[in-house]
Formats: sequence, C-alpha cells, structure tokens
Amino acid sequence: MKTIETSGITYIELIPYGTDEWYYGISYEHGDLYEAEEVFKEGKNVEGRNLCLIHYPDGDVYRPVPKQQGVYPAEPVYYEGSIYILTVDFLKSLIQIMKFDCDSREIDTIEELPLSSVKDCYNLHLDIAPLTLTRQCVGSNEFEIVWPEKVQFEMGDHDSFFLRDGDKLYFSRWYEEGDDADYRYWEETVVRNLNGDVTDVLPGDVRIMPNGEVWNIR
Repeated sequence: MKTIETSGITYIELIPYGTDEWYYGISYEHGDLYEAEEVFKEGKNVEGRNLCLIHYPDGDVYRPVPKQQGVYPAEPVYYEGSIYILTVDFLKSLIQIMKFDCDSREIDTIEELPLSSVKDCYNLHLDIAPLTLTRQCVGSNEFEIVWPEKVQFEMGDHDSFFLRDGDKLYFSRWYEEGDDADYRYWEETVVRNLNGDVTDVLPGDVRIMPNGEVWNIR
C-alpha cells in the first residue's frame, strides 16, 4: 500500500477535463466558493483552503496555491497540458486564474480580474474549451461568461451549464413527470451559441473522457 501525504485531505478526484494522470484534493473550511464569500461579507475571517495536486502513478503531491488567509481556491481543471486554478482573494477583492504547467511543475498567474466583475461567486468556475470563466445562478436562470469574453443570457428553468466547445455551449436539462409508479425522470443536452440561441438538442448526456474525447451517452 502506498501512503500519500495530503495534510489531512482524505478524498481525491480526477481533474476534469482530459487527463488520467492528475488528481486533486481540496478542503472545505467554509464550503464552496460562494459560501466562503458569504462568510467574508458577514465580517468574519475566511481561512485559507488546502488544495493539493497528485500525480499518478508516482503519487507526487504538489501544493501550487499555498494556504493563505482570505484566499480561497476553487476546484482545478485540466486544459492543453496544464492545470488551471481559480482563486478569489477576498482581502484584495481580486479574482485570479493560475496556471500550473504539468511539465515544468511551475505556476503562474495568467489573468486577474476585480471581484466586482461578477455579481457574486455563486457557481463561479473554470470551464473549457477555450479556457473560460463562467458563472450561473440556477434560481434566476442567469448564465454568464466572465472571461475571456463577456456573454450573458437566460438559461432554461432546468438547465445547468457544463461544457464549452468553441462557440458551442452545452447545458444539461432535466425533466420529471408523473407520481409513484408512473414517475419518470430523464435528461437531455441543450446546445446554445454565444448569443444564447438553442442550436441543437441531444438526447442523454455529454461527457469529456480522460483522453479528451467527447461522448454523447444516450
């Protein structure tokens, strides 16, 4: 048995999208990014968050964003040979996008945005491709691309964004009907352009596999 020292993080996941070598573990001092923002708005201290990257199969552990008071990283994503990490520095009111190069193991800041660029941090996260910072609020059906361009429109009532492929935006949509023995639940994938117009509806789900292929599960 191999022991991986993660400073108390006991659950790891494969980093999306398109790698079978890199995993991440993350602590939840204040919950997700939005919950940490609420803590800060209440005038309380936001403790830093532990984030580690683990390389398979050697088990080497990296901590590209050291735990720091007021700085809260989100879950990382993999894109074109690098791992990207969204962090919010609440003390400096700053959104940062960090790039961890999987070859050199070095990290750089590739973009900084004022925290005022977004209404709040609810469902604020990185997606691909290209690398994109998005925000969505399911309750009000708001969808927004914050960076690298500015896009905003309303989703459907049961929509949830999960993938970008160039000018195509993929949303999962769920349905339910009936009760008890007649109850039925199903999902489909709604494809929109950058104007928010629906261009296609696919049965089932769309997933990015570890080798980068896109599968439609139907």
